[in-house]
Amino acid sequence: MARKGVSYVSAAQLVSLSGDPRVAIVDVRDEERSYDGHIAGSHHYASDAFAERMPDLVQATAAKETLVFHCALTKVRGPSCAQMFHDYLTEAKEESGVKNIMVLERGFNGWELSGRPVCRCKEAPCKGACS
Repeated sequence: MARKGVSYVSAAQLVSLSGDPRVAIVDVRDEERSYDGHIAGSHHYASDAFAERMPDLVQATAAKETLVFHCALTKVRGPSCAQMFHDYLTEAKEESGVKNIMVLERGFNGWELSGRPVCRCKEAPCKGACS
């Protein structure tokens, strides 16, 4: 299985991808997710415990081909976790269908500032039925 490196995706591109059942959004923000809201349907794997939870993420996204990571601004946590996960999959013995790992440009803050929908549910994981 060929894996590409980590690439970037804009909020507009993510809107068109988000309806695809083969795409998962991975929010690596820490406690701010609970009070800032999140992208509907996103998985939450906080950066402070991300390394230990990578096997859980592999299981949770077993049927996904594309993972889109983000943090608040996509300056440190989002790109770092995306690269860490890419390296993990490259070295892992377990099978994963993930072919593309992307990072959301401008992060959650850019998503929200551009008028994209924000979910404020407290469900874990988010079911994606937010308005």
